[in-house]
This record gives sequence, C-alpha cells and structure tokens, in this order.
Amino acid sequence: MLDQPQSKTTTHKRPWTTSGSILLLLAISGLAILGLVFLAAIWAGSESDAAALDRQRQLVNDRLNDQVKRVSQEIQLIGAGYASFLAVDPFAHGEKTLDQNSGDGASSAQTFGKIATTVFGYNAAFLVKPSGELALRADTETARRFKWVRPLLQPLIRDLETTHAQRSSSGAEPTRVELMRLEGRPSVAGVVSISAASRADANAQDHGAQFYLVVFRFLDGATLDMISREQGLAGARYARTSDQEHSEVAFQIAATGSGEPLGFIIWEPDLPGSRVIGRLVPVLSIAGLVIAGLFFALVGRLRKSLRELSASEHHARHLSAHDVLTGLPNRALFPHRLEQSLLDLAPRRKRAVVALIDLDRFKEVNDTYGHAAGDELLRAAADRMNALIKPVDTLARVGGDEFALLLSELDREDDVYLTICNDIIEALSKPFQLDTIDATIRIGCSIGVALFEDTTYPIKEILRRADVALYEAKNSGRGRLVEYDPSLDDRVEARENLKNDLRLLLEGAAEDTGQNGCLLAANVGRLEVYYQGVYRADGSGLLSGAEALVRWHHPTLGLLSPDKFIPIAEETGMILRLGERVLRNAAQAAVSWPVDLSLAVNVSPSQIRHRGFGSDVLSILSETGLPPSRLEIELTEAALFNIDEEGQATLGLLRSHGIGIALDDFGTGFSSLSHLIQFNIDRIKIDRSFVSLLGAKAEGAAIVSAILGLSRTLGKATTAEGVETEGQRDFLVAAGCSDLQGYLLSRPLPLSDFMEKIGAAFQIEPSDAPNAVPREPSALGRLAGD
Repeated sequence: MLDQPQSKTTTHKRPWTTSGSILLLLAISGLAILGLVFLAAIWAGSESDAAALDRQRQLVNDRLNDQVKRVSQEIQLIGAGYASFLAVDPFAHGEKTLDQNSGDGASSAQTFGKIATTVFGYNAAFLVKPSGELALRADTETARRFKWVRPLLQPLIRDLETTHAQRSSSGAEPTRVELMRLEGRPSVAGVVSISAASRADANAQDHGAQFYLVVFRFLDGATLDMISREQGLAGARYARTSDQEHSEVAFQIAATGSGEPLGFIIWEPDLPGSRVIGRLVPVLSIAGLVIAGLFFALVGRLRKSLRELSASEHHARHLSAHDVLTGLPNRALFPHRLEQSLLDLAPRRKRAVVALIDLDRFKEVNDTYGHAAGDELLRAAADRMNALIKPVDTLARVGGDEFALLLSELDREDDVYLTICNDIIEALSKPFQLDTIDATIRIGCSIGVALFEDTTYPIKEILRRADVALYEAKNSGRGRLVEYDPSLDDRVEARENLKNDLRLLLEGAAEDTGQNGCLLAANVGRLEVYYQGVYRADGSGLLSGAEALVRWHHPTLGLLSPDKFIPIAEETGMILRLGERVLRNAAQAAVSWPVDLSLAVNVSPSQIRHRGFGSDVLSILSETGLPPSRLEIELTEAALFNIDEEGQATLGLLRSHGIGIALDDFGTGFSSLSHLIQFNIDRIKIDRSFVSLLGAKAEGAAIVSAILGLSRTLGKATTAEGVETEGQRDFLVAAGCSDLQGYLLSRPLPLSDFMEKIGAAFQIEPSDAPNAVPREPSALGRLAGD
C-alpha cells in the first residue's frame, strides 16, 4: 500500500526552547492565578465577615426589641393579677396607703410584687399611686431605692396617665416600656395602669381607684447572659464606654425616649470569612511552592519528554489515518489517496477503480457471538483481501463492516479489476475459523464498482457512484459484483420516489369503510390487506385460518408485493405505522370470520424492539373485539437474533394473553434450537425453499422430515409454506405436518374474495351474523377441492 504523502521539510526552532518558554509562561500564569485566587479569597472573606457582623448586630438589636415587647406583655399579666386583688379591698380608692398588715388585698399585692421579681426576673417592682408615691408601705431600703429611680420613672407614669382612657380593643390596660439607665445601669423599664375599682363599680372613672405597676430589669446581668447564649456571642460583656479590644466589636444601647447612649454590649464576633482565609493561606502557599518545584522538575525532563512526544506524534498521525483494529487506512486517509490517484491519471493515460465492499451477514455474527468474534472476523477478512491486491493499491476500512478498495494505474483496456473483485467475493465466501468462539462462520460480501479515467469527476461523485452500485449489489441478492451504470441512478431515483409515495400514503391514509377496509391516499394509490388461506393437513383439509399480506395498488407501478416496499419502510422507520394499520385492518376483518379461524400477521424486528408494541397489539385487539387466542404473530429468525430483553418481555406479555408466536422461514438464517425454547415458539413455518425440494431433490424429503420430527418432539405446531403441487401436499400430510399454505390451496385474495371462500367453505349465508357457528364444511373447504 502507498504511504501517506510527506509534507515538505521546513526549518523550525529547537523544540525545547519553545516548550521551555511555554512552561515558563504556564508557571507564571499559574502563580498569577494563585495570586488572584488569594486576593479573591481575601475580598470574599472580608465581605463575608462584614455580612456576618451586620447580621450579629441586627440579631442583638432584635433581641433588645424582644425584651421591650416581652416586658410589655409580662407587666400586663402581672397588672391584671394586681387588679383582681385590689378590686376587693376597701382601701383601693387611694385615700390611704395600704399597710402590709391591712388585709388580704395588701398581702396579695405584695405577693404579686414578689412574683414579678422572682418568677419574671425583674430587679424591682413597685405599685405606685398617680401622685408618684408608693401604694404600699415598704421597708427603708425599698423606699430609698424607689426614691432614686422615681424621677426617671415619673415621665413614664405621666405619659401613661394621658392615655389611660384609651384602652386597646382587647380590653388590656395601656403600658409604657422604654430602655433607660437606672441606678447607673442599662435597664428596660415598664409601667402599666391598674384599675382598682370594685366589681359593683366596674365602670367608675375615679382617679383614686387608679394605680401603676412599675418594674425594671437590668440588661447587663442575667439578661445579657441569656442574649449571649441565644445568639452565640462569645465573651459578651457590658461597658459604659466603647473600650473593646481589636478582636471585639461593640453595639451601642440607646435610650428609647432621649436616644442617649446607655452603654455598649461588647463581644468577640464569629467571622467565617477570616476563618476560611486563615485556612486557605497555608494551602495556597504550599500550592505555590509545589508549582515552582514542578516547573523546575518539568524543565529538567523536557528533552526526554520531547523525544517521547515526537515518537508519540508520529504514532498518533499513523492512528489518525489508519484503522486501529485492522491496521488499514481509514475513511480520513482514503479520499487523500483517491485524490492523489486522480492527479496521476491524466499524464499516464491510465484509469482507476473504486470498489466499495460490504460484508454480508456480519451484523448477525456480531450480535450472535459478540464483539470479540466480530473483531476477529474483520481482521481475518481484511487479511484475505490484502493478500489479493498489489502494494500500490489501497484497501481501507471506512465503516463497521464496509471497506473501500482503490485500484490505480490500470490500463484503459484492462479489466483486471473484475478478476480482483471476484476473487475477493470468492475468498470471503469461504468459511472463517474463529478461535475466539471456536466455531466456523460463513459470511460473504457485496461489491459496488466505479471506474474513472480523469479528473472531471469530483471525489464525492466517484464515491457516490460506487455506493449506488453497492446498494444495487446488496438488493440483487448479495454475494455479487455490480459495476456502476447510469441506469442505476434511475433505479435510485425510482426508489426515492417510492419512498416518498409510501410516506405520503401513510401520512394521508384514512380508513375507508366503504370497501374492504383499504388504506387510501390521494395520488399514491392504496394499501390493501390480502388473505391467504391456511389449511389443516390432518386429512380433513379444513380451512384453519389465514395469513394477512399487505399489497400496494400504485397508480403507475401497478400492484406491488411487500418485498418492493417493506424494506423501504424498515429503513425509514415507517414500518411501525404501516404494521399497526395492517394489524388493525386485519383484526377488524377477522372478527367477522368463524370463531375457529385464526389470523396470522407478520411482524418486523423494528416493531418487536419498539417499546410500546405489546400494549399496542393488546389495545387493537380490545378495540376490534378479536380474541387474543385467534391471533398469531409471525417472526423471522433474524428478528429473534436482534431481539433484546425488552423484546423478550414483549413476547412474554403477548403469550400471557393467549397470542401465538410463530417462527417464519425456519432454517434459512442462523437457526438456533435454543430460540425455540427460549422464546416459547408455538409454531414453526417451514420455508418454501425446503418445500420446493420435495420431489425435486432427494435431500428435500430428509430436511422436511427432520424439521417435522423436531417439531413433534418439542410439541410445536408446523405450517409448510409454498405448497404448489399435489405431490408436495401428499408428502406433507403423510409426514405429519399440522397445516399447509400455498398456491395449490389458495392464492392471496382481497377481503371480499376471501369472505366468499369462507362462505363457500363453511356454508355461511351472507345474512348470517358474524362469528356464527359454521355448518359442516363443504368440499370447497377441503384440500382436494381447493
């Protein structure tokens, strides 16, 4: 084979100099990135710290506001208790000062005062008259303490007096709560009005019946400890001045009324940003040192690495232009070789040939025996082809199982390329012994050839012609050589037109209830389901069912059999829609047949692999009313080889509902007896190619007898296809075949004609209801009479 063309030699700088500069640039870039990361981390940490600090200050402020609200609620509760006891005391009208021993009212009032200080945690509680004097006689210490705080609390009482008449909608007494400095300490103080009117005079407005409960709580003691615990303020303390340390923050407490500073709450804040930065700096420092060390180590190994890189680059260039599995040129190198060959043609008056080679049945081997066996088969096939060409020729692997051959420097009258291509076909048709699976495999190949003598045609056109010829070879039966001819383009165009017509037919098709349930579409004809009868081979010759076969009435091409358009539907994905409509049409027709006639419908591998196929079939049977036991799904051996676990589950679902599974064309593919058991096949259909051997070749009877014997042993029903002579019929009946199908018995018929055959066979009058119990079959329903 030709080597890849070499480029002209150019002068380059020493590679280690350029690479050294690149490494230095990378090292500097790495350090710069680390620096940017470090600065970004510092900035992010600072922003995080600021946000955390603002959040902590806001939480402290919220807790102080909560203290104010809490005091307001608590003194209303305590005041209500005071009022309930003072209301029954005769001294509650304010003429006298209540003595400690003056009665139950005074004693209970003092009890509520103790509750305020012990239970609610207030530092002091006073019951005060509107005049500002204590309502209860107190000890000297209490009186002295009240005397000190009275001037500061008196404004609260006066403010409360002005709003005494204004009660809240809930009926609660008005309160006044403020932050202030009492006894030189920050405090939260509250005043609540208490009405001491008797129950008989509940609506009295006498000022003598009015008292005020005054309480206060210091913020720098237990209250500060509580706030510290709740908010996680480390080392929280109170200070009259902002004397916090460098690591601490201060929050100013201001008086509610005057805004005067009452002091500062100082604590050590939780700064997550600084904590992260503290952990990140050592890591970044180590990373910088590691990068510097790696840089010097890389420079030291640069020369050795460059030598290895040069060798690796050469190897990579080879791999980029060659197939790894076979070592052949790949689809990237082949056009380059073809272009070079075109340039050499004109001056030498030579011609060249491009041949596209596709391995037949390779996919079945790969799917059946695994990828390892497929890879071994590809290598063996490449070796056989390589042995048949000259060194100046190019054999390339351009696809999974597709190869391209370039034969250059051929004389214009030389047809040696035909000999080479036929030798390749013969070589690949011989058995392959695969060590991977310890088995012998037979495949084959199809070849499409395109000749060119000058550069008038672009490479794309040459490859297109070879591909058109290859497609024709594959459609003509495989295992053959087809040389490009302009008439092939007409076939390709005709096929594309047929594909478009089929798409239009399926997209615009609608059920025609007027005649035979055909599928119609304007300008592209109609699809119609034909029915070929299946007859019992037990000597009675009774009609046992029918196989549904679709036909296309094309406006210009006439009546098309399935082999003309089903492969197109498979390739384009239209088979799902086509198969669904054929099944629905056939099921609707079979409902009107006698109940003991079955319906067989062919199903493609694409339909089985479709996720919703099983549910679609059951839905159609439910809608049409056809019992599942009367439906039989026919699969080819190729479909079973390509089935996956989901497809197996679909078959299991269908069989669980009573639908039969038949194996069509048995013995023509990669027959596997395990499939008969694995997929619970109900019926084996003997291919017409074996039936046609009966009476023609001696081995025909042996093959058919063997299949029938195997079926009886496994308990499977059998149907022989393609019965065309009485001799074939008689042999199959004698050999024990279950059912027969073929032109001798019945050709595929439109629904109307098939219904006439059913009526004649079962003596059903046209007026008889569908599914009527048939009378004794007439002679038309027997083998001898059809």
